[in-house]
Amino acid sequence: MTEPIYKICTAAEWREAQAAGRYAGSAVDLRDGFIHFSTAAQVQETAARHFAGQADLVLIAVDPGGLGGALKWEPSRGGVLFPHLYGDLAMAAVLSVAPLPLGNDGLHAFPEDLAP
Repeated sequence: MTEPIYKICTAAEWREAQAAGRYAGSAVDLRDGFIHFSTAAQVQETAARHFAGQADLVLIAVDPGGLGGALKWEPSRGGVLFPHLYGDLAMAAVLSVAPLPLGNDGLHAFPEDLAP
């Protein structure tokens, strides 16, 4: 298995995904035609850029090996490669789901294994 990749979404979106048995993506993902993921090295910047100040988020760790050919690594910020999933996220590929609360400093408090 390679290193996990990460998806940030609202807790409500994740509850809907669990009820449906799959995650089709956020409104931004649906607009762009793929589900945006980040690596461990990228996820904190993703949170700061795209989810600043948002509460009630979850951090989903995903096994990229379980996504098959639908996972593509494509350039984004400054040419850095980001994982994009062209299809729904199957629950079988999800390794863990953790709350992503806002800290007293207004930044998201990541699990210790992802702390800088």
